[in-house]
Amino acid sequence: MTRSRVLTIDDDPTTGVEIVAELKNYGFSVDWVGDGREALARAIGGGYDAITLERMLPGIDGMSILAAMRTVGVQTPVLMLNVPGDVDERIRSLRARGDDYLTRPYNSGELMARLEELIRRSQEPGLGATVCANSLLRAGSLALDLAARKVTRDGAEIALLPTECRVLEFMMRHVGQTVTRMMLFEAVWSYHFDPGTNLIEVHMSKLRKKIDVPGEESMLKTVRGAGYVLTV
Repeated sequence: MTRSRVLTIDDDPTTGVEIVAELKNYGFSVDWVGDGREALARAIGGGYDAITLERMLPGIDGMSILAAMRTVGVQTPVLMLNVPGDVDERIRSLRARGDDYLTRPYNSGELMARLEELIRRSQEPGLGATVCANSLLRAGSLALDLAARKVTRDGAEIALLPTECRVLEFMMRHVGQTVTRMMLFEAVWSYHFDPGTNLIEVHMSKLRKKIDVPGEESMLKTVRGAGYVLTV
């Protein structure tokens, strides 16, 4: 069985050694980098199933590394570590497209569980959509190029904002399945609770306006009291 490869980015040698030891103890294959520039080169180079990224780094900080990765289309799941405890900083990490975060001190078991879940999500193609060898996700006439983050319907390109694209990707990976609000909050925003806002409703409304064909039934349907389903 192939072991999942993890890149650990942390400038503190003591912490880096501890994380590497913990990850290896749980069966991961781990590379550790303490320099921001080398870390960025490794992350962009690919080959990793997940990355643990220290929030505070000298030179190129963690947020800059994350932003650079996402800009060039690297979608490797990133677990941000040592995110400051205040809400604004946690939101910044999520909006920068970090997939999850942990504040210190954290439990090693929780670190493993979060990494395993991020890797599982990223490797799960879903039941109804097809992932082609060129990273093209299809659901009926809808297509999403995962590398270019380009969406088309019947060949016509659709301009989506980054978060709209992530919502659509999650729905396309679960075609025909009822997706709950909680599933969306965890997958797209990495919230492990329902903040009680209309955030999801707003994004679904915008997606319908962009991907639906006038006069045809909407692909995105609301399942009253349960969530949403993408049909083809």
